[in-house]
Amino acid sequence: MTFGIEAASYYVPSLYLEIKDLAEKRGIEPAKLEKGLGLHKMGFPDVHEDAATFAAEALLKLIQDYSINPKDIARIYLGTESALDAAKPTASYAMQMVEEVLKSEFGERVFRNCDVVDMTFACIGAVDALHNSMDFVRSNPGKKAVIIASDYAKYELASSGEYTQGGGAVAVLISSKPDLLEIENHWGVATESVFDFFKPRRHFKKENLTNAPENYPEKIEVFTDEPVFDGQYSNQCYQDRIREAYQHYKEITGKNKPYEVWKYLIFHLPYAFHGKRVFTEIYSLENGLSYQTADEQKAVAKSDDYLEFINKKIEKSQRASSEIGNMYTASIFMALLSALQTSFNENEELENAEIGFLGYGSGSKSKVFVGKVSKNWKKVVEKWDLFESLKNRKAIDFETYEKLHRKQLEKSVNENYKGFGLQSVELENPVLKGARYYSHQK
Repeated sequence: MTFGIEAASYYVPSLYLEIKDLAEKRGIEPAKLEKGLGLHKMGFPDVHEDAATFAAEALLKLIQDYSINPKDIARIYLGTESALDAAKPTASYAMQMVEEVLKSEFGERVFRNCDVVDMTFACIGAVDALHNSMDFVRSNPGKKAVIIASDYAKYELASSGEYTQGGGAVAVLISSKPDLLEIENHWGVATESVFDFFKPRRHFKKENLTNAPENYPEKIEVFTDEPVFDGQYSNQCYQDRIREAYQHYKEITGKNKPYEVWKYLIFHLPYAFHGKRVFTEIYSLENGLSYQTADEQKAVAKSDDYLEFINKKIEKSQRASSEIGNMYTASIFMALLSALQTSFNENEELENAEIGFLGYGSGSKSKVFVGKVSKNWKKVVEKWDLFESLKNRKAIDFETYEKLHRKQLEKSVNENYKGFGLQSVELENPVLKGARYYSHQK
């Protein structure tokens, strides 16, 4: 019996900002971002959108596109680092939204017997959810699980991470009927506790805050979406962890130079060209190339052999990222969708092709694993229309972008928006203060 991904769906916000517009306003040469990092557009959430609505959109699309009976879903595990609450899981909001839409066909509380939880480890949280859910369906082959990767990558205005922002969600159905991808049960893992990127509670003194309520403590902790990060250090941690996880994968499988047989290499992509940049070290080690000095590293990256390797095994996975930006936990899954959609569009045959995954999450951890493309993969991919969907988004100007970022707008920018949206947040009732309420617009 085989196990893996039976179906997959996605959601990308309907708004985007042209990277060249951001570059010009920030005094950055556009070519540095477009040709240097592979960035073209930044997907951006509208006023009513958040990680919960992203997740709900992807989950509902998955169920509807593939005619899934929601009562067959035994668990919904959400990987996110954009949680809306420190206790109530964001997955529970998404579940509730989708239940409301499905009740006319399937009855009230269709997920009442479904296990629902969030999993968080920066950008690798959804890979952890996948790993966990693969173990679950192997132990319970008659059951199905859904994992959702949903995030909004938000950085401070004018920061060095601003141009890598993005967001969206990917939902994946895991079962013993892997029509898209059979996933082998070998997982290379590498972990080290570091502070390359994190989202701490910021500390403020009550006396320094205007109009702070009298009952507040003297030291106040505030959480924000924007991370504390060291870009260069994080890149090094990423490179170190994937090298260690790749080596661990080789040790447990006994395979020599496994990347050579992989049709595609699928990375977590904080920006589109990141995967091809960080893999140079593993490539050098596997091929006996010197990789000590900066000049040697550049020589490897610019060599004809490496450029050919990128074009064959990585480039197709980058295309969606260029149009969306960083999706945090969802970026590695979107890279998979990008590669498969491109192969589908080019009428390429992938049955039995092996795909290697190199996931990373700051803090830090990497997991390396492999999937094999199933014979029915085209029947799954034909429902995506990924790149056509990306063409139908609405461009926003820089002024609108900054107002959205600062949360200065009350009404949705996309007046024709249909789908899930935040309706209200309770501000008065002391036992419900902060409760979030959502609706679905048809």
